[in-house]
Order: sequence, then C-alpha cells, then structure tokens
Amino acid sequence: MTSVWTCLLWLSAALPSVSPEDYFEIRVVDDATGRGVPLVELETTNEQRYVTDSAGYVAILEPTFFGQEVFFHVRSHGYEATKDGFGFAGQRLKLKPGGKAEVRIKRINIAERLYRMTGAGIYRDSLLLGHKAPIDAPLLNARVMGQDSVMTAIYHDRIYWFWGDTNQPGYPLGNYNTPGATSRLPKDGGLDPNVGVNLQYFVGEKGFVKEVCPMPGPGPTWVDGLVVIPEGDRQRLFAHYVKIKDMLTVYENGLAEFDDKTQQFVQRNKLPNDSKLLPGGYPVVHPDGDVKFIYFAKPYPFVRVPLSAEKLSDPTQYEAWTYFKAGSTAKAAEIERNVNGKLVLGWKRDTAVPTAEIEQKLLKAGTLKSSDPLLFGMSDVETGARVVAHNGTVSWNEHRQRWVMIFVQHYGTSLLGEVWYAEGKSLTGPWTKARKIVTHNHYSFYNPKQHPFFDQDGGRMIYFEGTYTDTFSGHKERITPWYNYNQVMYRLDLDDQRLRGVRD
Repeated sequence: MTSVWTCLLWLSAALPSVSPEDYFEIRVVDDATGRGVPLVELETTNEQRYVTDSAGYVAILEPTFFGQEVFFHVRSHGYEATKDGFGFAGQRLKLKPGGKAEVRIKRINIAERLYRMTGAGIYRDSLLLGHKAPIDAPLLNARVMGQDSVMTAIYHDRIYWFWGDTNQPGYPLGNYNTPGATSRLPKDGGLDPNVGVNLQYFVGEKGFVKEVCPMPGPGPTWVDGLVVIPEGDRQRLFAHYVKIKDMLTVYENGLAEFDDKTQQFVQRNKLPNDSKLLPGGYPVVHPDGDVKFIYFAKPYPFVRVPLSAEKLSDPTQYEAWTYFKAGSTAKAAEIERNVNGKLVLGWKRDTAVPTAEIEQKLLKAGTLKSSDPLLFGMSDVETGARVVAHNGTVSWNEHRQRWVMIFVQHYGTSLLGEVWYAEGKSLTGPWTKARKIVTHNHYSFYNPKQHPFFDQDGGRMIYFEGTYTDTFSGHKERITPWYNYNQVMYRLDLDDQRLRGVRD
C-alpha cells in the first residue's frame, strides 16, 4: 500500500517544476451540505473535459486558458448545475495560476454520492492541489485500475472484500480469477465510512492483486454467495463460484472455501449445473424458528439452506419460496392452489423459484391473477409503474425495524443504472413499493451492495456501492475517465421524507 507521503514525494519528483500554486483549483460542492461531489464533469467550449476526484476537486494546468474567462458545462448523474438564460448548465470562471473557484450544484438523487472505492487516481487532483487525502493509497493501490462487482463478509473481525474482473496499468488483460482485500471495521480502527475505506489487497509477486479463486478450467472465475459459517470457535468462509465462457455463459458451478494460510479459495465440490436451486447473490443469515438459514438474495431472498457447511454443499437441502407445485422446474411449472383456490406459497425443496418474467407470462395466460399474492409485484410509489429488480441486497435495518432492499432496476430510464429502495416486514415480503434513490444517465451502476456493517445512527444512515461502467449501457461516447469500471460509494438517510411513500 502506498502512503500519502510517498504519493506526494512521487508527484514532486515526477513534476519537479510544478507546485500546487501553478494550478487553478475548482471544487464542486453539494449546495446543501458543502461537501465535495465526486464524478462531476466540467467541459470547456472546445470539449476539454475534467472530472472531479473523490473530494470534488479539479486541478487545471492549461496555459491556453490562463488569463481567460472560460465557460464550463457542468454535468453529473443525479445532480444539477444552474442554467443561464440560454439553457446552458454551467459556470464561467476566470482562470489563472493559483486561483480558486467553487461551483455549487443541487443534488436530485435521494442518496448522496461520497467517493470512489477502487481504481487509480481516487484523490489525484486533491494531491496536485496540495490537499491531504483521507485514505492511505490515494493514487494507486496494488496496481488496480478498475474492478467489477464487490462481495463482502465479516470474517475474523475484519471486512473481506472480493471483486470480479480487475484491470491493471501494464496490459489490457488483468485478473479474471477474483482479487481480494481486507479492511478494519470502523469500531476497530477503520475509517469512518463517510470518509473512505483503507483496502489492504492480497498482492501477487509483481505487485498486482493476486488471483484468490483460480479454479481449474478456461475462462474467468467469478464468486458470489459469500457466507461465513461458524463451527464452534472456528469460522469458515465459503463462496459460490462459476466458470465463464463466451463472455457470460456459465459452464461450471461450484463451492469454494477460503484458506487463511494461502489467502486463496480452495475448491470443495462442484454443483450440478442443472440444479433447480443453487447458492449465489448476496446472502443474509436469519433464523426461522429454531433453525438458522442462509438466504440468497438476488435481490429477492427466495432461496435458502440451513446454516451448515454440509448442507450448503448439498443442493437437495435447498428450499425455494414459491407458489409452484413441488418438483416443478422453471420451464415446466405448475401452480399450486388449495381447495379454496388460494395460492399455496411456501418453502419447498426440489422446486424452482419463479422469476419476474415467468410471473408476467403466467399473469397474461390467466394462470395467475392480479389478486394473487405476487412475488414480483413491485411498483414505483410515485407513478404506480411496475419496477423490475435486476440485482441487489436485503438487510435488516434497526432504525426502520424492517428489511430494506437496495436494488438496480432492469430496463428503467437506463438499462442498469437506476437504484431503488424498498422495505418489507419479512424476508419474503411482500415487496410492493419502491422509490428511486439514484439515477445514471445512459450509464450502468449494476450489482449494488449495501454494507450493513457501516450503518450509522442506529441504522438511520446506510451505505451502499455499485459498479459504475458503460458496460451494457449502450453508451459508447463520453466514457468517464478514472471512474469507468470502478466501485462508487453512496449513503442514504432513511429519514429523508422523499422515502415516506415506501413506508407502511
């Protein structure tokens, strides 16, 4: 890990004739909180584009502009800059070395963007301007340039982080077999999540993050379903893994266990690809009666298995929350009703879970009725429009005394860029009302992950991150430098009155 002092020494050595006073400093801040806003684009009239770092700073060293009044178009997902009489959103600034300016923008998102978690140059502009960064590695950590979707678990009193495909500086191909890191919990000396996270990566011989799940076979190895299983005084960390071919085709499922000595996952057993029920998603552990279960949320927690390493390894022990008759597959499903015609909804083994797509087909066919207790009947509290959840997490919230769901919408105003909030009285719902809390304009923000271990003020303030990327967005122009294909952290105040429609 590179310290802030080392970063400053490196910068002064790399740019011996340049000092912070040579730059023009712009800081973009939230007009309500005064906090710097990351991921804000400032573009000149000749398409020179600058993007604020995680503290909201931009450092400009451009002699062409010095001594000139320069208009900057100001754009940011979920934020608005003031428009002039011609409708241009931005600000005109007089640039000069050592000068400073503040640009205030209005937050439209309910959730507040905080900082970038991964990648290079997280606090690049802050350092160039002579400001102190809050994290130990503000420029480059373990040579990570970009990282896909995050998984986390509390293991041995630390936060364990695992990601998908990860880019490096030296070559277009990077780590496709799962990198990992740890960090301290805030109560044990870790940073306040409002400020950031100090990630300590598992590093290979050449300084790049090492592969922590190198399962045999061609193609990437991706993990999800990360869960800690206690056995007496011992803890065991398991993950579901898949092997990928042809971009997104899964050709192998399996279960892996983390080896503390090698700091790598070890294959425990393969799982049948044709199993009706498999682990995955973002697990949550919760009792049902006297038995503790692992619920696998995607984001609906409709698959579960008892909290046991032996049963986790056995797909026949898995149960689905479903209205299908026992033994049904997704392709050949029969609805189960009692003698009164009511759906028999419950936990059933060897039975497929419906999907939102299947449920809609059953409704159109008349097999299901709109008066039935639907599993995927989520709607927008503002418009009443149907909201289809793609992926996300479910966590118990002490403040709300409810289960809360953070998920990304499938085919909203962007393909995978709209993040929503919902509440349920139980893990199985009913999940009926949702409110959009983050928007991205023609950009993806998929696989959002809430971090309950960061909850503050009794759960009133919650934190979540997601993958900010042009992938799947269809957005091939204006790809955001520094931020693209990286994790961005948000926080949400559950007392925000704009969420009141979701509440009972």
